[in-house]
Amino acid sequence: MNAGRVVGAALLLSAALLGAYLTGRVDAQRALVTPDEINTVEVTQNALQAVVRIDNRLQRDQLQPGDDPIETGTGFFYKKDLIVTNYHVVEFQDSLSVTLYNGRKVSAKIEGVDPGIDIAILRVTGVTAPKTLSFGNSARLIPGQKLTAMGTPLRIPNFVSTGIFSVMASADNVPRNDNLGGEIGEYLMTTASIQQGNSGGPVLDSRGLVVGVADANAAPNNLVPGVIGIAIPGDVVKQSLDDLEKIGVPQRGTLGASLTDLATLPPALRQLAGLSSSEGALVMDVPAGSAAARAGLRGSLRNSSDQLLAPLGDIIVAVDGVRVQNSFDVTRLVAAKRPGQTVNLRVWRNKKSVDVKVTLLKRTLQQTGR
Repeated sequence: MNAGRVVGAALLLSAALLGAYLTGRVDAQRALVTPDEINTVEVTQNALQAVVRIDNRLQRDQLQPGDDPIETGTGFFYKKDLIVTNYHVVEFQDSLSVTLYNGRKVSAKIEGVDPGIDIAILRVTGVTAPKTLSFGNSARLIPGQKLTAMGTPLRIPNFVSTGIFSVMASADNVPRNDNLGGEIGEYLMTTASIQQGNSGGPVLDSRGLVVGVADANAAPNNLVPGVIGIAIPGDVVKQSLDDLEKIGVPQRGTLGASLTDLATLPPALRQLAGLSSSEGALVMDVPAGSAAARAGLRGSLRNSSDQLLAPLGDIIVAVDGVRVQNSFDVTRLVAAKRPGQTVNLRVWRNKKSVDVKVTLLKRTLQQTGR
């Protein structure tokens, strides 16, 4: 028997066993041996009907010859007609469809987006959630605690894996190249399998509560599958969903100014500013009315060719006493606060260190800056 048939046979067997549990032909208490097995099956069966497959038909201008026009991810119902998933699953969409656990397919539309933490809300019509999932408390996770991930890896439906919660890792250790997730301060790391297609699926604790949303995986190199599952902490996601539903935009802290990494500037410009280090973020533009403008942060001057002119604008070197290496650090540290709170910035201005207190403002639908 060749490998393809072995895989196919294994999948058929798994489907048959799953069907047996769903239809009651197997008495779980007799077939299972340990309390942990029983808990895993209970969590799975309680959550499975809330998990959906998401198919994103991409816009034509996003495709190269030979590309598959459909990108597949995962989501889950958290309200009767609302589904949460990753923003990168539905980005560049031409049309979206959702497949329920029982194979029923319905169309979906984007209800709200939060690229800052790579989250989107979808709304479906003509169907009511057969089950919804509730959020737990990701801040209280203990290393070694069991987690269950569910989704559509490699387009395999209703796939379940278990592992443990390992650690909350700084976003500095989870590099991205998609310009998303810039306001995620830390990621949930797990040994539960999260592969391509799992994105947007739930990561559950032993109570069946969502403590994370699957986002990516990490591997030693590009030749092997990811061995470390990476998820967005559920507390951050829940806060975003509340903001999107009530206000339409997330309400994490933002300066409202555009920034650039100090390290990208020519060394001569840094020397003119009196800096020997390349760590920090240069303030570029400060829109009128923004939190940065109200606090008196100074932007940078540029000529008609968009080249920076001396003296440079303010250079942020620390946020609330924490030194920053780049604009990403500034963004995520400020994003940890809420409107109305104050953040203290240490800036380098006119070859001197200055402290600037910024009171953060409520975000609006028109706001695009950081």
